[in-house]
Amino acid sequence: MAAPVMDTCHVSCCANRTPNVVSWGRGGLIAFGTCNSVAIYNPKFTACAVCSGHSGPVCAVDAISLSSSQLLVASASSDSTVKLWTCSSDTAECLQTVSFGSGFMMDVSLALLPGSRVPVLACGGDDSRVHLYVQLNGQFQRLLTLTGHEDWVRCVEWATKEFAVTLETVLAGHENWVYGIHWQPPCVKGDSVEQPLKLLSASMDKTMILWGPEEDSGMWVELVRVGEVGGNTLGFYGCQMSPDGCMILAHAFHGALHLWHCDSNQGEWRPSVVISGHFNAVQDLSWDPEGEFIITVGSDQTTRLLTPWTRKGCSEITWHEISRPQIHGYDMQCLTMVGRFQFVSGADEKVLRVFKAPRNFVENFANISSTSLEKLLGCNDIADLPEGASTPALGLSNKAVFQGDLASQSPQQDSKDFNSLSDQYKESYFQPLKLTEPPTEDDLLQNTLWPEVQKLYGHGFEMFCLASDSAKTVVASACKASKPEHAAILLWSAASWKQLQSLPCHSLTVTQMAFSPNGRLLLAVSRDRTWSLWRRGNGDSDTEASFSLHANTSKETAVHTRIIWSCDWSSDSKYFATSSRDKKIIIWGHRDSGVSVGECEGERVTPCSSVLDVGDSATAVSICPYLCSDQSQSHTLTVKRLRWRPRPGRAGHSGKEERAWVQLASAGADHVVKIFNIKISAL
Repeated sequence: MAAPVMDTCHVSCCANRTPNVVSWGRGGLIAFGTCNSVAIYNPKFTACAVCSGHSGPVCAVDAISLSSSQLLVASASSDSTVKLWTCSSDTAECLQTVSFGSGFMMDVSLALLPGSRVPVLACGGDDSRVHLYVQLNGQFQRLLTLTGHEDWVRCVEWATKEFAVTLETVLAGHENWVYGIHWQPPCVKGDSVEQPLKLLSASMDKTMILWGPEEDSGMWVELVRVGEVGGNTLGFYGCQMSPDGCMILAHAFHGALHLWHCDSNQGEWRPSVVISGHFNAVQDLSWDPEGEFIITVGSDQTTRLLTPWTRKGCSEITWHEISRPQIHGYDMQCLTMVGRFQFVSGADEKVLRVFKAPRNFVENFANISSTSLEKLLGCNDIADLPEGASTPALGLSNKAVFQGDLASQSPQQDSKDFNSLSDQYKESYFQPLKLTEPPTEDDLLQNTLWPEVQKLYGHGFEMFCLASDSAKTVVASACKASKPEHAAILLWSAASWKQLQSLPCHSLTVTQMAFSPNGRLLLAVSRDRTWSLWRRGNGDSDTEASFSLHANTSKETAVHTRIIWSCDWSSDSKYFATSSRDKKIIIWGHRDSGVSVGECEGERVTPCSSVLDVGDSATAVSICPYLCSDQSQSHTLTVKRLRWRPRPGRAGHSGKEERAWVQLASAGADHVVKIFNIKISAL
């Protein structure tokens, strides 16, 4: 069998913010709705399949096991459909779509008819009815519609036996709304099936409680309580228990998954490693210069850092979030790396913010990536770095926390005694971590921030795009604009963070910029349907660079007829590409001379090939630096950014054969970040 041209090595995603959206099948696979798709993972979160087909957010998911490795999944969406899927840990296929007209289903439940392998489906909807379906000849047929409710049916569940209900006890322990409950699944002991008397509940008070009867008295009591501590969180929407009862899973208001496993040796429940992702559109991403991690920003007001990790006893490499450098109060829009452990980000505000990694992150990154500190820092002195960062109450800036600040925070002698307001409300909630595996959601929220080292003022409206040159000495920025005076590009020195130059040319928002790989040219594309090309002066130093307009298109000479969304350079700086809402991708350069763009005076920059019609709005483009699929691996909404790994090979792997691979990262409005492995020889 021929090697695949491309495979998806990671999908960064989270659960939708609604109850009933996570289901743990008896075969061990976990299904959950993420934006318009359903993600299928194993409990170690090392393998993934994505079911894409809905046109609206998925609001309910249920799964049953057809075999030890195959699931039947039902998903309900706000697009007024219910889809049936057959899934394994790495493949998914849509069997059928059931439409409900203008209504939509609030919950779905699957079961197998007693004594058979025939699945049945129950759907509860906003029409106050319960709809029953049974599979006949491979298709689900409507069997019955149950009426009687007078309002939305928010939850449905099958029972395998008839029973009478009497009130045995009231379980009081939560301090806020209880959104999810789940019985431990039946287990097989010998020749019989037993139902363990354990009930799991999840609440908006940020806790999950495992309830069960005492052996002696039979009174129902709280056996285990787990949950979130600290951070800007709003509790849990739902919970699930593994088939063997040894693991419990919760999904939080902001989509984060929380997994705990029972340590049988010590009888304690411990947090486990899970995947994580943005809970709103991902707007931009950037690789670090060495290609060992990526940083993403999204409309969920967070900046996240992902890196590969190999767990003990497993050869498979998985990607995980190990830091959340910025948790902001505005929707994030753009970022660019300016060094190994430094980046600039922009949000829906007029200010650019510069962040630099603290010592605690560098040490933990070295542990997780199995890299020496000397190699990571080079000649930089780690002693000069702050220990971490913390955001003050009602603040937006991450304040550096040094070793001396931690030493001054003496522990309270008596937690019940508060001598002053400063005892109740700490200056810093940061606690240093020593990690050998990816951190939990609690630590990501509170203990992995990066300190803010600089603010850059100069733009009059919200930030829109950023770029930095290959030497990481110059940063270009642009903001939203409806007038030419606001559409100017600003250049900043990455050494002093002083404004170097203003580049006026466009009349509307500059949507993306890209420096050429040789650092000599800056390309900008705009909402005004034109592009501009700026050339660096020959005698300029890195710290005093000045750019002049070398070429541009106007309304009369423009080839694109709609907004130009994206641009990128070829690795030899001879050509660049632009992509537009007019469904066109165009390659530009000096058609016949073969010299790099900007090197030939007096020769126009023109399209070098026929226009590529991609059939839909071309919102992102990126040219592979080492080279001059099918839709199952694609995003379900707009692709906001594409970035190639700056080095050949797959992050986390080593060996001579790695030069046969390249990696591509993509960010989408479907809340997902994907990382693709692409084999060069198979193209």
